[in-house]
Amino acid sequence: MVATLAALWASTGALAADNWPSKPLHLIVGFPAGSSPDLTARALAEPLEKALGQPIIVENKVGAGGNIAAEYVARATDGYTFSVMINGNMTIAKLLNPSIRYDPLTDLQPVGLIGVAPLVLVAPAKAPEGKAFFDAATQAGSSWSYGSPGVGTIGHLGMELLKSRAKIKPEHIPYPGYPQVFNGIQGGDLQLSMLPPALAMNQIQAGKLRGIGVTSAARSPLAPGLPSLKELGIANYDMEIWNAVAAPKAMPKAHVDKLAAAVGEIVRSPDMRQKLALQGWQAVGSSPEGLKNRIDADVKALGAIIKEQNIRAQ
Repeated sequence: MVATLAALWASTGALAADNWPSKPLHLIVGFPAGSSPDLTARALAEPLEKALGQPIIVENKVGAGGNIAAEYVARATDGYTFSVMINGNMTIAKLLNPSIRYDPLTDLQPVGLIGVAPLVLVAPAKAPEGKAFFDAATQAGSSWSYGSPGVGTIGHLGMELLKSRAKIKPEHIPYPGYPQVFNGIQGGDLQLSMLPPALAMNQIQAGKLRGIGVTSAARSPLAPGLPSLKELGIANYDMEIWNAVAAPKAMPKAHVDKLAAAVGEIVRSPDMRQKLALQGWQAVGSSPEGLKNRIDADVKALGAIIKEQNIRAQ
């Protein structure tokens, strides 16, 4: 009897997954139209409509670095709401700002990793290269400064992690955004920073910045010719920015699995890989488990720095 009931429930769950979705889905983005997450979401929406057989309505809910949208998704119970999010919204948001009203680790479900990119460690154009740069940074101590687009951003946390791993001591200067950071390096106010490759590589190739290395464990096709920091002797350093699909905790697992399968297949397709590359991302298309592993690794590495330095988002 128990076995019969179990089989009945299993078949009912499979049928529900087969019938889902039966109406339009809402794809929530926490950043404005034209932003990187928005462009990724819209590139994903069209093929996902075909795969799932229902319209995908992209909605921008802007504010608090994506956390307003993340909270909205976390609280959704309709089974038809999901999101494209950046890594901070799915990992360290609560550690940086304890007052936010959702916990990414308990209120969201990972669906799949879309794309990854390293940051590029950059310096003024006349700075030394490779290991010689770190020798100079060590000798400079706190007389050097680094810039980021704000307290709690990945550029800030990545540099604090590098300081810990490389035993260097540059002081942090927060700026309103990456353009101001770039100007600070060119103007001589900053000696180093971490920039997304889409911003860094053009300036490096034009001879306006020196590229020291990438923050991923291996070299990246998004930053051709640059070594990884591991190659330069920085042990236990592996950090990337990424975007991913997340679902509310309330969404049934069968629906999450169906969404994940569709998203993964789309992201791994040649057409989507090309679109993501043009946006500055290396396509992945992972399983929910693969995304969870990435979340756990980021929380461990960056969470330790947040707690150690008592960093709080602005």
